[in-house]
Amino acid sequence: MTLHGNLEIRRTVLYSKTDGEMIIPFDEYVEISGLPYKITKQMMLKIAYYAQNQASFEATSKLFREEFGIDISGKQIEKVAEYVGKKTFEKDTEISKNIIENMHNEIPQIEVQYRRGITLYLMTDGALVNTLLQDEKGSTYREAKTVMAFTSKDIIKRKDGSKIILKKEYASFIGSAEDFKKYVLNVAVKSGYGQINDVVILGDGASWIRTMCNEIFPDATQILDFYHLKENAYSYAKSLYGDDKDAYTMWAERFMDKIVSEKTEEALAMIPSTQNALPSGTVNLKTYIENNKDKIKYKYYQSKGYYIGSGPIESANKIIVQRRLKQSGMRWSLDGAQYMLTLRSKVESNRWYEVEDILCA
Repeated sequence: MTLHGNLEIRRTVLYSKTDGEMIIPFDEYVEISGLPYKITKQMMLKIAYYAQNQASFEATSKLFREEFGIDISGKQIEKVAEYVGKKTFEKDTEISKNIIENMHNEIPQIEVQYRRGITLYLMTDGALVNTLLQDEKGSTYREAKTVMAFTSKDIIKRKDGSKIILKKEYASFIGSAEDFKKYVLNVAVKSGYGQINDVVILGDGASWIRTMCNEIFPDATQILDFYHLKENAYSYAKSLYGDDKDAYTMWAERFMDKIVSEKTEEALAMIPSTQNALPSGTVNLKTYIENNKDKIKYKYYQSKGYYIGSGPIESANKIIVQRRLKQSGMRWSLDGAQYMLTLRSKVESNRWYEVEDILCA
């Protein structure tokens, strides 16, 4: 027993069998001294791993009770998982910040022998997460931005023409595009950026993606996701022809044919010079194309064997964000959502060992 001011602290201790002398306090012996929860680091890791994988913290509690005979509440599981996620996120932020602040020195550059014949892909997308915090408009939703990186050497083509990506790197972040870009760069470096000179970035045409790429990936080939463009073309066509499906489908298909045939000016000429206000969610197609003219050379991209659609990142959003953070009725604190996204990203990147190293350091 020790006294700290008026607070009495009791600790279990181990004693020597031979002389009865105290050897070591038990909490130090099992390495839980100084931790916020009186469980071992290995148990904390196990809790965090299952918490990011199950549908909810209560489902994780049930799993521990039924499979391991351990009674631990969903709330306690949440606290432990957030602690592990916080430690991991803080370390990722430290590394990412260092890389972007020293990018010209930190990124490995191979001036002569680049890894030729390999393409590095970066894809980004966002998904809304329901939070406990309202913005100035009263919305509780925040965008989780996700980046995915992989290389062409990690792609296997099936007989039916579909593709499997064997190795992927992920990061997901709730916050501004300016803060997100350091995590994007970190993921790119882990995947070979600086050693691979053929870099392709696919996005939905958002201005922040263009700005980011121009700043930190100036030599990359930027591609406007073909399917985002097609979706926007159909949405715009509906604004012209209303519910006349045959009419708007014909217009959209003609428009996309001209885009694919690299007759961009002819495609732009199809867009009326004047039009009433566009419906909510419908892009100004003329502006959209003009802002991305250098990113829609689809014939050329296909001749190089590049992806022209961002299907993989849409799947990533489902795996990283939707599967765990968008279950019915879920609302998250901003920190809690971020820490869970960080853990999900580590697992899906096959980097759980980094979480172990961070917690056990």
